[in-house]
Amino acid sequence: MTAATAAAPPLAGTAVRAAGDAPPLRVAVSRLRALGCAVEEEPGGTAPPGLAGRLRLEGTGAGCDIAWSEPGAGLEDERAVQAACGLAHLHGRARGGPRFLPVDYASVCAGVLASQAVAAAALALDRGGHALRASVSVAGAALLAVAPYAAAEAAARRESAPGPGTGTVPGQPPPFRSADGVRFEVETLDADAWLRFWEALGAPREAIAAGWAPFQRRFATAECPLPAALFAVPAALPFADTARTARACGVGAVPLRPPEEVRERAPESPWRLGPTGPAGALPPVPPPGRGPLAGLRVVEATNRVQGPLAGLLLTLLGADTVRVEPPGGDPMRGVPPLAGGLSARFAALNHGKGAVEHDLGTAAGRRAAAALAAGAHVFLYNWPPGRAERFGLGADGLAARAPGLVHVHADGWAGEEPAPGTPATDFPVQAHGGVAHLLADGAGPAPSLVTLTDVLGGLLAAEAALAGLLLRSRAGTGARARTALVDAARLLRAAGRGTAHLPRTGTPAAADPVAAAAAFPAAFTTVHGVALPRAPWTFAPAGGGSGR
Repeated sequence: MTAATAAAPPLAGTAVRAAGDAPPLRVAVSRLRALGCAVEEEPGGTAPPGLAGRLRLEGTGAGCDIAWSEPGAGLEDERAVQAACGLAHLHGRARGGPRFLPVDYASVCAGVLASQAVAAAALALDRGGHALRASVSVAGAALLAVAPYAAAEAAARRESAPGPGTGTVPGQPPPFRSADGVRFEVETLDADAWLRFWEALGAPREAIAAGWAPFQRRFATAECPLPAALFAVPAALPFADTARTARACGVGAVPLRPPEEVRERAPESPWRLGPTGPAGALPPVPPPGRGPLAGLRVVEATNRVQGPLAGLLLTLLGADTVRVEPPGGDPMRGVPPLAGGLSARFAALNHGKGAVEHDLGTAAGRRAAAALAAGAHVFLYNWPPGRAERFGLGADGLAARAPGLVHVHADGWAGEEPAPGTPATDFPVQAHGGVAHLLADGAGPAPSLVTLTDVLGGLLAAEAALAGLLLRSRAGTGARARTALVDAARLLRAAGRGTAHLPRTGTPAAADPVAAAAAFPAAFTTVHGVALPRAPWTFAPAGGGSGR
């Protein structure tokens, strides 16, 4: 393939044979087809014994096996995985007890991880490496999703600090409900905006103050006990009045939409992938054993969950990753609970990466960051739209110095925000993107307080980096890609409601995240007494041997 045909999908001309019909296999097949693979499905739709699915790159021996769990764990469906791996515990924590996600969330994540494994194996072949056969499990995908919670809660227990889910704080979680029956989420990352908004609505000062801490921490704790007064005030107003006040105060107020009302058109490429400038060949794969991305460098400028998780996945695939952080380091490094002097939650998303500090508010800091990015193969960031360009770090700004660079923007709304200025975070995206209605049970539609779109969005951003690297490898061009939290919501809508929430016999007891990490020690490495996630895949030469 030449640069003249660079608009073709990066795996065009590649054939994959698929066996199985379980949800993770179907998701993986859809992602590989979007990459350009011609997928031939084995007749009968059955996977090999013990597997949820199998994928093979025709003519190479490379591919990926998809299992439900590691051998001997006895998990054979989504419900069992959600119970054993901590998802049911976390999803139900805010409402008093385990609840199963009515979407096949772990299976969807596993399908994306499987497509990544095939893409990484194809890239390794392009770079002169061995044919690699990967393995991934639905349980491994679930454990990756709960890993930040497991690390933080283990660190809190070591410090004898109160952990989430203790039931000591009264209150209930969002969503809110207006006088005219609109269910909606509220979002702000600014304490002053929170105060202005609730004061303007007439909420009592003590309720406003009591609500801020659990509201701010809900991303990390999966619970949000808010005072009853914060529900009573908007319940007496039409939603239009509350939304007008929110806009005036810089707060997002986002109605919950059923999936059938979501009209956004899917992008032409799931990764909004496009060529930039001509590029030379990628470096060859170094000796085996270091992962399919060994020898490649990633520069990452990210925060919170989605971006750091994407960078972690590339690191776990073998890339050398360095973070660009502000002077003094990322503020999240110091957020309790700590393990070894570092935030346990931050460590779960960033271990194995290097870090440098540059002040991007200064010309010198921007020049230093540009030089660092220009020497990399992938530049990953989750800044708001336009910020990379203002810093001179967008694809056009770096084109002369690094025409072969793969730019990956891990975005939030991707232009699909419900109103200008709405914060692009997990819970508003679940609300606006139809996910909250997919999760409806006896309590009605509500976003999960597990960061579903943040985690899945991180997986999609890592997938975009692989797609961009394949485009460079096969088309001789750099690439730009942009994924978003709304893409994660779109993928969950496409999967639809599953059956994990339907009762059945034989389901294991719902484990909390710390117990789940202890039950699957191979999925974690212990650092300073807390479990940090290992790679969710294993890779081995197709002819035998082992490697990761």
